[in-house]
Amino acid sequence: MVSSETLDSSRPAAVVVGPPGAGKTTVGEALAARLGVPFHDVDAAIEQSQGRSISDIFVDDGEPVFRDLEREAVARALAQERGVVSLGGGAVMDPLTEAALAGHTVVFLDVSIADASKRIGFDRSRPLLSVNPRATWVTMMNHRRPTYERVATIRVDTAGRTPAEVVDDVVAELDGSRP
Repeated sequence: MVSSETLDSSRPAAVVVGPPGAGKTTVGEALAARLGVPFHDVDAAIEQSQGRSISDIFVDDGEPVFRDLEREAVARALAQERGVVSLGGGAVMDPLTEAALAGHTVVFLDVSIADASKRIGFDRSRPLLSVNPRATWVTMMNHRRPTYERVATIRVDTAGRTPAEVVDDVVAELDGSRP
């Protein structure tokens, strides 16, 4: 069983990535609890530091400003956090962030459109999914999938599975990847 003593204390225990609706926060929190390490959500950290929601940042300042904030928050988390770090769905698309993920344990939570729509309902709080959310999600996932797969050291399909079942798979993969 993976324990906090066997994890590399110089970097996050795991970095969780995936599209909207994959369960990055839910699974990340459960994984952190299982490993006995802190959980850090980059999107929540951005909202806290900015004093407003990501949707408001998108509307008020635009996506480029948000992506700059996100890049900085990810770099800071990768350098300072030692627990489980959850990234926003689009964070990996930044070339500097993609490069920064090299050498980290990156968990790609893969999800289908059917499961994603059940989990998030494609509401207006997700700025990139506000117009024709299902078609936008599919297009976005087709664009992002190669990057998710490229940065991942562990890929777990979340379709029809509970967070505990997904965490079981991640922990089994971590056990297999540790000396």
